[in-house]
Amino acid sequence: MVKILQNDTSPEKILAAAKKVFLSKGMAGARMQDIADEAGINKALLHYYFKDKEKLFEMIFSDASKQFFPKIAEIIDSKANLFEKIEKFCREYIDMLQQNPYLPLFILNEVNAQPLNFKEKFWKNREPVFLKFSAQIDKEIKNKKIKPVNPAHLFVNMISMCIFPFIGKPLWMIVSGMDEIQFRYFIEQRKTEVAQFIIESIKK
Repeated sequence: MVKILQNDTSPEKILAAAKKVFLSKGMAGARMQDIADEAGINKALLHYYFKDKEKLFEMIFSDASKQFFPKIAEIIDSKANLFEKIEKFCREYIDMLQQNPYLPLFILNEVNAQPLNFKEKFWKNREPVFLKFSAQIDKEIKNKKIKPVNPAHLFVNMISMCIFPFIGKPLWMIVSGMDEIQFRYFIEQRKTEVAQFIIESIKK
């Protein structure tokens, strides 16, 4: 039986090490040995706490999702006007993706595998944010404050414009010739560029 333990090792320290490895190498590229090395422990001890990397991955990114979705719901639920919500949504969404660039793929896998379970896990009895956002858009159109626009297209455009640079990062860096520093600067710019593009497309 594995003994517990080298002094300051804890499940929390292992999770922090695993997150760092997953963010740098992705789910496919990460190895349990990499995580053990990052945490400063042996592989046997890592397996004592966590049986496989899939469980580690799910735990880390489930936690990130649970932190993120309430934040987005808070933005949509706020009394801010539509343009302010778009600006804050894009900023917060890209901030989250910078910290957890593999989260979109994790979420897509979870949704495709168990859509109802995903809804229960992350949304519970909350009304989907899109419905409230859609209602606000329809109201702004009716009051002639913005151009007529399909709320579904607008919402998907916002999300996809934030997500694509992260999902397509390897290809984009090859096509654009950007290095890592340039890419980070590019992402910082997109926090405002995406919102401005969306707002200009619907502003009267």
